[in-house]
Amino acid sequence: MNSPQKTEQDRIMYRSGAAARLAGLPVETLRIWERRYSLSDAERSEHGQRLYSAEQVARLSLLKQLVDQGHAIGVLAGLAREQLQAMLAANAADARVGTGPVPIMLAGPSLARRVAAERQPLGLDVRASCARLDQVSELGNGSGAQVLVVELSELDDSAMPLLAAARDAAGVAATVVLYRFCSSATIRALRAQGYLVARVPADLGELALLCRSALAGQRLPAVEASAVAVTPPRFDEEALSAIAAAGNRLSCECPRHLTDLLLLVGSFERYSAQCANRNPQDAQLHKQLELASGQARVVLEDALMALAVQDGLPLPHKLAGSTG
Repeated sequence: MNSPQKTEQDRIMYRSGAAARLAGLPVETLRIWERRYSLSDAERSEHGQRLYSAEQVARLSLLKQLVDQGHAIGVLAGLAREQLQAMLAANAADARVGTGPVPIMLAGPSLARRVAAERQPLGLDVRASCARLDQVSELGNGSGAQVLVVELSELDDSAMPLLAAARDAAGVAATVVLYRFCSSATIRALRAQGYLVARVPADLGELALLCRSALAGQRLPAVEASAVAVTPPRFDEEALSAIAAAGNRLSCECPRHLTDLLLLVGSFERYSAQCANRNPQDAQLHKQLELASGQARVVLEDALMALAVQDGLPLPHKLAGSTG
C-alpha cells in the first residue's frame, strides 16, 4: 500500500536561519543545540545546509518554550514531541492551580535548611519540617500542608513502606519525592503509586513548580539516564595526537593541554561505562559519572574545535567540512 501523499506544507523545507526564526530561537543557539545534542535528522541541501520540515520546526518551538520555562535542553533533547507537549500541558496546569505559596511539609536532612536560607521568594509556605522520614507521623496532619516533600539522597525500594506511612500520616493531597541517586525501576514503581519523583533541584525555584505539578495531578515524563543524549566523541586518539603534534610548532601550549585533557576525560568516560556494566550494585552512580564526563568532553571538544580553526591545526576529515 502506498504511503499517504505529503501535503504542500509537509514538502516545505526551511534553512537553519528561517527555522530558527519561526521557532523563536537565535540561529547560533540552534547550531549549538544541533552540534551538541543532535536534535533532529534534518536533511541537507546540495550545498550541505540543514533543511527543516514544518514538523521539525514545531518541535524546535516546543523546545524553546520549555527552555524558557527553566528546563534543561540536555534533558529535553532526547524527548519525543508528544512528551514535550505533555510537559507544556503540565506547566499550564500548574499555573491554573494557583499563584499563591504552596503549603508544604518537608522531610529531609538538608532541604528545610536550604529553603529557610533562601532569600528570594520561592512560592512555598513551609508548615512543618523534620529531618527523617520516620518523623513525619510526629508532625501530625493538622498543619494544613497540601504537599509532602521528601528528600532521600539514595532512594531504593526499602523506602517504599516508609513513604506510604509518611504520606498517610501527613494527610496531604500529593507527595513529591526528591533523590540524587535512584534506580530506574524504583522510580517507575513510585510513579505508578502516584508519587511525583524527581532529582533534588539545584535551583530551589524549581521546587514550587514540582509541587504545583503534583497538585495538578500531572506526572513529569519518565526520563531515563540513558535518554539524556551525549554526542559521541568527535576526536579519536589518533586525531588528538595529530593536533598535539601540530600544536608543538606553535608558541602556545594550549593545543597540547586540551588534547591531554580530552584523552583523560574520554578514558574516564569509557571506564565509568565499563564499571556500570559489571557492577550492578552501583550501576546508577557510574551511569551518572559516565554522563558527567561525556558532557565535560563535549565542552572540551567545542573548545578544541575553536582553537584548531583559529590556529589552522589539522582536523579529522569528517569535522573539517563542518567549520565552513
